[in-house]
Amino acid sequence: MKITLNKMILASTLAAAMAIGLANAAEAPRVGVRGAITAVDGDAIHVKVNSGEDVTVHLTKDTQVRAVTLAKIDEIKPGSYIGSAAMPNADGTLTALEVHVFPPAMAGTGDGHRAFDLKEGSSMTNGTVGDLVVSNGRTLTVKYKGGEQKIVVPEDVPIVNLEPGDRSLLKVGVKVVLFAAKGPDGTVTAQAISAGKDGVTPPM
Repeated sequence: MKITLNKMILASTLAAAMAIGLANAAEAPRVGVRGAITAVDGDAIHVKVNSGEDVTVHLTKDTQVRAVTLAKIDEIKPGSYIGSAAMPNADGTLTALEVHVFPPAMAGTGDGHRAFDLKEGSSMTNGTVGDLVVSNGRTLTVKYKGGEQKIVVPEDVPIVNLEPGDRSLLKVGVKVVLFAAKGPDGTVTAQAISAGKDGVTPPM
């Protein structure tokens, strides 16, 4: 009976340890990497980030690659699905730091409003454009599940398209923005990569 009880305790302890390990894996920190590709090595790219460090980023079969191309605000229509990094204003509106336009097939990607790491205090809003007032301060009303935001887009703010891409975009010298999971050993694995096409620098 004692042996059986010990085995049960051991089994319970192992199960608890496995559950903790799985929870930690699921909660792996998410990091943003912004910079230029310096080398491509199989399932990894080397990126010199904007702050000067060199980062090795691993790719998996599930890593999505998107092409970034230039766009204009008049290409955004009511019903367009966009994302915008922005800073808060005193009146409750937001001022865009950048705007990226998703293709119809990617509508719904990242829907919502959340904190972002482009600048201290910045947010990211992904949603569907309701109203678009170009003649009055270039203001977008962006609607997402559970709310909406009014985003003012200054004349000098970059606007880009996000288009489906593939790994052929990942070449030395290409500017990228990517979001990755950082493992306990420091390994960085990309979940999605936005790669500038034809010399474009992704502004996200």
